[in-house]
Amino acid sequence: MVPDVDNLLAYLLKTFFFLLYNPFAWAYDWVASIVSGGRWIEWTYATLPYLEGDRILELGHGPGHLQVSMNQRGWLVFGLDLSRSMGRLAYQRLDRAGQPHRLVRGQAQYLPFSDGVFDQIVSTFPSEYLFQPQTIAEIRRVIRPGGRLVVLPVAWIGHGTRIDRGLEVIFRITHQAPEKKDEQWKIRMVDQFQQAGFNVRTETVIVASSEIFLVMASLPKLL
Repeated sequence: MVPDVDNLLAYLLKTFFFLLYNPFAWAYDWVASIVSGGRWIEWTYATLPYLEGDRILELGHGPGHLQVSMNQRGWLVFGLDLSRSMGRLAYQRLDRAGQPHRLVRGQAQYLPFSDGVFDQIVSTFPSEYLFQPQTIAEIRRVIRPGGRLVVLPVAWIGHGTRIDRGLEVIFRITHQAPEKKDEQWKIRMVDQFQQAGFNVRTETVIVASSEIFLVMASLPKLL
């Protein structure tokens, strides 16, 4: 029987990212920098101008780079991640920066926070868990009326150099970035949040000779 190449590739990629995010988390920064042409931290920081308010939660805080930057802006910052390894890396990074570490190990589908406690939630390059109905319901629960979710789901590498073109091919083969001309995945993403009661807008931003796609999902203010 001929193997299903797409399913096999999806399985291998899922296994690779699980290992990278857990037992091999020490290599995460190095791998992410290589596959993004050194851009991935800049992509992550591009969410900062869209954040405001006093209390901000980061879902999937990873190694903690955005945690440090948000703390430097004087915000009351919390982070949640299921990976114990990423929790240790973020804790160490915050500790070296002399910053508080308000990190929680847990699942986004079961947020261990009170109702309406956050002004904003941010998530950069999340996996499919963020778009599950239970996660969206939990996000809606813990954001105050008028608050907002900012998501950076995908980036497209530019065509500048031969290396960039090679990285773009890798992104496409591994399904890390959908085709820019394919609007259906954007429509599906927006619909999910709109059906949960969010007002949604999207924006494409040029960052480090590449493009990132941002989703801003806001809750209506109370009358």
